Amino acid sequence: MVKQHFSHVTTWVFDLDNTLYPPRYRLFDQIEVRMTAWVMQALNVSQDEANRLRQHYWDHYGTTLAGLMREHGIDPGPYLTDVHDIDFTVLPADPELAARIADLPGRRIVYTNACEPYARRVLEARGLSGLFDAVYGVEHAGFHPKPERRAFEAIFAADRLDPTRAAMFEDDTRNLAAPHAMGMRTVHVAPEAAPAAHIHHHTDDLAGFLAGLG
Repeated sequence: MVKQHFSHVTTWVFDLDNTLYPPRYRLFDQIEVRMTAWVMQALNVSQDEANRLRQHYWDHYGTTLAGLMREHGIDPGPYLTDVHDIDFTVLPADPELAARIADLPGRRIVYTNACEPYARRVLEARGLSGLFDAVYGVEHAGFHPKPERRAFEAIFAADRLDPTRAAMFEDDTRNLAAPHAMGMRTVHVAPEAAPAAHIHHHTDDLAGFLAGLG
């Protein structure tokens, strides 16, 4: 029954963090520690204030980086390099997921709010290198983050994909609103469902879901 909803799809778009690996590996926990430390140093604030600001940036701009750039004019380059300098050995390879992604017909891309070099390290750790036709980071969207529609528009224009013939896999429900409005088939990948009008499908097992499309 699910397969028929994807028969028109020629481009498969995957978020990275907590989508191409389960959140139980807690990779983002490492990044959050580094982001907090970075905010503390860059803005000369306490840890509590840095965490408050990060939540504020997340709520209002979609990412910590977007808030730092808009409110403080922070150069994104050093920030992205520093906060993504983490231990990737906690991520195991996933041969089953690799096989299911390889089976997908058409073009396969990764689009993340992180940067491309970090994304490629995650893919390498997961045994997913070489499976994607392109890997896009926030830098390719002019540092505009998801969930902003203009960020998606920039990436999709660069990739020359037709949203009406594409599917988006994401763990953050906010980041599925614009793709839905643009005509994409949307899949929420997370341990718990969060039903919404802009979410077509939910799965807590990405490999299993993709297997059902074959």
